Amino acid sequence: MNKIIITLFALTFSLPSFAQEASLNGANTAWILTATALVLLMTLPGLALFYGGLVRRKNILSILMQCFAIAGVSSILWFIVGYSLAFGEGNAWIGDFSKVLMVGMTKETLAGDIPESLFMLFQMTFAVITPALIIGAYAERMKFSAVLLFSGLWLLVVYAPVTHWVWGGGWLAQMGVYDFAGGIVVHITAGVAALVAALVLGPRHGFPKTPMLPHNLTMTVTGAGMLWVGWFGFNGGSALAANGDAAMAMLVTHLSASAGALTWAAIEWKKFGKASVLGAVTGMVAGLGTITPASGFVGPGGALIIGVSAGIVCFYSTVYIKHKLKIDDSLDVFPVHGIGGILGTLLAGIFASTELGAFSGFGYAEGISTMIGQVTVQLIGIGATIIYTAIVSYLLFKLVALMTKGLRVSKEQEITGLDITEHDEVGYNL
Repeated sequence: MNKIIITLFALTFSLPSFAQEASLNGANTAWILTATALVLLMTLPGLALFYGGLVRRKNILSILMQCFAIAGVSSILWFIVGYSLAFGEGNAWIGDFSKVLMVGMTKETLAGDIPESLFMLFQMTFAVITPALIIGAYAERMKFSAVLLFSGLWLLVVYAPVTHWVWGGGWLAQMGVYDFAGGIVVHITAGVAALVAALVLGPRHGFPKTPMLPHNLTMTVTGAGMLWVGWFGFNGGSALAANGDAAMAMLVTHLSASAGALTWAAIEWKKFGKASVLGAVTGMVAGLGTITPASGFVGPGGALIIGVSAGIVCFYSTVYIKHKLKIDDSLDVFPVHGIGGILGTLLAGIFASTELGAFSGFGYAEGISTMIGQVTVQLIGIGATIIYTAIVSYLLFKLVALMTKGLRVSKEQEITGLDITEHDEVGYNL
């Protein structure tokens, strides 16, 4: 009799939890709607203007066109199958086809406490900007047809699987890797693919002897400002809620960007006697990319160190790759995004500790042994992503070269400029 009473008592007080179903949270939904728009702003027009100002005037339209076209291609592919490959149940390596064409998804379908259609759209904006970042490596010399084909294939066979590994319940997620907003998923994959692109295509005609200076730094600074603002949605939105995690992610993002910009400018000031505008905005992007994987796990003190580290490490990486190795990564995608993503992913494993005083984060509190364990997981994630991305990107470039009868435009077309030869237009009628 006592067992029956106890059972009835337990059922009575547990009924609300049984009856309660996941419901839409209006505040969280409103914030992620805003964050989604901010992340799209990073590509269109942010990245387009940032990259557009950095190339020579004869190639400005080609960069803008590539950003717009990749946004369209990536969005359609993400809707058709990319989202399913990234976030379908699948296995440890890749998602399944259960979400192809958003089958079964209605206005009422939720992902947590926001509409799944919104979660899918938010993730779509990440899928848009990641292959768009790569164009900075092959700017001014790759055929438009090859750009479209490579970007679409790369999204499906590199970006979607790595996204599943980290954010879709895959093997890195199961290991407990820290990547809050895309250090591995976005910056390492794009950075490594960019380095492969630069090596496969070879340098632009005249590199490194002929100066290839930015044609419009005003445009670049405008785009950089949009990237800085948009990054609040990139990192803050990755909390998927309007809460303290989002607020702290935005704060540490801003601090790291500020520290990265000032550090890069200070190095130039010390070395060359003047701080350049280009250096400041590049340092800002380095700070933003480096804080991205750590933004949900570190505090303000850790973010300051991460930003300063980004300015130093990315500056000297850029100099080494371009001037020592003479690799023509046109707009420095690998040393800024790739190296920044690697550095930030590694430092996330350190500054997530809750036992570092003013530099503490919000991850673990078990001391040095746990720090070593987390850093080991971070290194595994970094290494696996670099190897997979490098091999598959190389194979894709070779495949696309066969399909388009060569990746590059001819020497004559390159000298004339891609605006005329690829699009039959000019950016400036002056």
